[in-house]
Amino acid sequence: MVEILRETEDFLVCYKEENLDFHNSDEGPGFFSLLKEQYPKETLYPVHRLDKPTSGLILVARNRAAASGLGTLLSSSEIEKYYLAISDKKPKKKQGWVVGDMQRSRRGQWILTRNKDNPSRTYFISVPLQTGYRLFFVRIYTGKTHQIRVALKSQGAPVWGDPLYHIPDPKADRMYLHSWKLQFTWRGIVYDLECLPRSGRLFPEDLGAFLEDPSCPVFP
Repeated sequence: MVEILRETEDFLVCYKEENLDFHNSDEGPGFFSLLKEQYPKETLYPVHRLDKPTSGLILVARNRAAASGLGTLLSSSEIEKYYLAISDKKPKKKQGWVVGDMQRSRRGQWILTRNKDNPSRTYFISVPLQTGYRLFFVRIYTGKTHQIRVALKSQGAPVWGDPLYHIPDPKADRMYLHSWKLQFTWRGIVYDLECLPRSGRLFPEDLGAFLEDPSCPVFP
């Protein structure tokens, strides 16, 4: 069963576990098929997607009008999307913008280029963890494939456990990227939706308290 965190007449906010494909694969039914089984009388429309190793919030429309409207909000960056990530490397800078065009590379990877014809736009803030790793708060202003994974890789701090952009590490129990928060206004109502990761031994136990602290990093 897919966990439903918020349900309205126009959309669902769902939790996707890590290592679950969005679509069906040789390993079995994907997230979207499982969700449709729970709503057999409805036509559902994914507003955005998450990579297989990424966990967290996914927004799904429940009718064509909502799909169109929410899609417009998404394309104009009016749906604010925030992520949590952990790396075992120190980035070139502690926080800031990562902007550039993305280009296909080899073995399913993407790379960030210096061109800015149709750039991905990512902002991150990082703080040290006591374990020697680094926690990243990330907001994406575009929705490119592997955007955060490539952005952090370009800063010398690939997501720990990333099967494409990090050297394999047998100690990694998952890829440490999580869709943490969605903020948007729909039909005059402001939605501020959050969900902490459900797995990953490196995510701090007091993460919730830290995120509620006034000293928590603020995005531009």
